[in-house]
Amino acid sequence: MICQVIEDDPDMGPTLVRLAWHTSGTYDKTTGTGGSNGATMRFTPEADFGANAGLRLARNVLEPIKKAHPQISYADLWTYAGCVAIEEMDGPAITWRPGRVDKGPESCPPDGRLPDGEKGGPAGTTQHVRDIFYRMGFNDREIVALVGAHALGECHTDRSGYKGPWTRMKTTFSNEYFRELLENTWTLKKWNGPPQFEDPTGELMMLPTDMALIWDSDFRKYVEMYANDQDLWFADFAKAFQKLEELGCEIEKPWWKIF
Repeated sequence: MICQVIEDDPDMGPTLVRLAWHTSGTYDKTTGTGGSNGATMRFTPEADFGANAGLRLARNVLEPIKKAHPQISYADLWTYAGCVAIEEMDGPAITWRPGRVDKGPESCPPDGRLPDGEKGGPAGTTQHVRDIFYRMGFNDREIVALVGAHALGECHTDRSGYKGPWTRMKTTFSNEYFRELLENTWTLKKWNGPPQFEDPTGELMMLPTDMALIWDSDFRKYVEMYANDQDLWFADFAKAFQKLEELGCEIEKPWWKIF
């Protein structure tokens, strides 16, 4: 049923990945709060966080599946849909395991745990990227691998304030994002919107947080690795995305590992 949703509307593929990412990316390893467990984006205030603008579309399109299979939690459904979408868009198979439970609005995480598009110049923006991901327990290599999902989709001014796609294959999961970062020419866009970068055609864009991956030498070495080896990136992404979706969750173990 999830595959049919994507076949009917290919642009829903990237949106389902974003839903899985944003429901998972609120985890805080220090407090053990946030993350995909709970599916608290069903409630305000989390549903109304600026970073989650437009995700109501993805939540609503999954409702018929939830009604047809009431035994699955929203938390499992949203994360599973993200994995299915990635594979449906020619990406790697992501190991997905059930076990998440749904919680009430009292478990909503505070706003500000998801990445912003920029944070006051190159140094501040680069530090912001690390702060967001280190809070969840990721290292620099995992950060670059996960941000590579910007190969998918595009920004909308009525949601994030930014505008445009990162690549010309916005419904195909590939390492094109890394190649564009390195091989294209990026200049600050002259417009009335928030700071973003554009290529010479004005058709593609990068956020300052994307540019941080080539501004910073420690990040950049992984960008170069993934630009040159899509299989390597697929393998690293699959592991990092599984980790992201399982943060803070009591995941069911295969029966043979219980004994």
